[in-house]
Amino acid sequence: MSIILRIFINAVAIWAAVFLIEGLDVQTESPTQTILVYVALGAIFGLVNAVIKPIVKTVGCAFYVLTLGLIALVVNALLLLLTAWIAGALDLPFTIDGFWPALLGAIVVAVVSWLLSLLLPGDSDD
Repeated sequence: MSIILRIFINAVAIWAAVFLIEGLDVQTESPTQTILVYVALGAIFGLVNAVIKPIVKTVGCAFYVLTLGLIALVVNALLLLLTAWIAGALDLPFTIDGFWPALLGAIVVAVVSWLLSLLLPGDSDD
């Protein structure tokens, strides 16, 4: 799948999470700024997932087996929190009010990303 399509999917998934989950917030002043912030968040989230998630899955393989994969929800929530931290460091207006909104947001992001990956054309070799 092309990187631009992946960033688009991540951006839409994060938008859906912000729209649906109280405690996730993006504060912008114009529609153009909103779009640019979501594109930047999609790129940051994609980079965090590409770099850190494989390391965590490899190191924590036993936890994935012991919890029947439920630890993946916690890992995804922590990756979303890391994305918010990086966004804050880059002065992007994306905030998460704690772990529980991050957990619910990670579930929404995962489901929306999965659905969009099914619907949009592209490689299935992610």
